[in-house]
Amino acid sequence: MKPSHTKLQEWGYTLVYKEVTYDGDGDVKGNCDAELVLKVVKDYFEKKFEKAVIVTSDGDYAGLVKFLKEKNVFRSLVSPSNNCSFLLRKLNIPIVYLDTQRRKLEKFI
Repeated sequence: MKPSHTKLQEWGYTLVYKEVTYDGDGDVKGNCDAELVLKVVKDYFEKKFEKAVIVTSDGDYAGLVKFLKEKNVFRSLVSPSNNCSFLLRKLNIPIVYLDTQRRKLEKFI
């Protein structure tokens, strides 16, 4: 069975990864939200994509989702958690909760 990210790429998705960094205690350090938002907006203006599916439950991305929706390129939010931020839920967007789709997805991955 192929890893899920490989299958998504075969289906035509472009995956954007952020290098994981660690703090002085060896814990994973966050703070990559701004870099990811900047990359998506830059790619939009450079016409590197026509449709966007965002995978997150983090309300920090609500502004990005709103921007993509206004530009008519946003298609869906995939929330890894059923605890998706209210800031995303209130945007009146299609949301797929990964937990509820697990069995369907396992057939393909």
